[in-house]
Amino acid sequence: MASMCCYRPDGARARLAFHLQPGSYNDQLLIGVLGQLRRFLHGEKATLLWDGLPSHRSRPMRAFVASQRGWLVAERLPGYAPELNPVEGVWANRKGQAFATYAADTLDDLIGHARQGIGRVRRRPQLLFAFLDRTGLSL
Repeated sequence: MASMCCYRPDGARARLAFHLQPGSYNDQLLIGVLGQLRRFLHGEKATLLWDGLPSHRSRPMRAFVASQRGWLVAERLPGYAPELNPVEGVWANRKGQAFATYAADTLDDLIGHARQGIGRVRRRPQLLFAFLDRTGLSL
């Protein structure tokens, strides 16, 4: 699952974007996710805060991000700094709430449960602002 906390620069709104797919992500899949993010944001400009995942810094990804400068900027977080990444709050919330005692019988059950948990976060945008506040970063 890939997830992005999206904040308006004026702080008026926060939204959660996410993508589910079986298996792991690579740079080509993440490039596709960024295309979906652009549609999710209706073409608005975005700044990504990225950790050190190899797919985030691969040659194809760097070329893609460079080709998208009209709407997309990527800023790298320090090598290991989950405390600076608001989306880590999403994962902590989901692990502590939705998945704390959940044991799925099938992958479809797990995906459905993940979607329900993401839906709960989406309905409470104040959580996204709390995740940002926890990082000490501001808009």
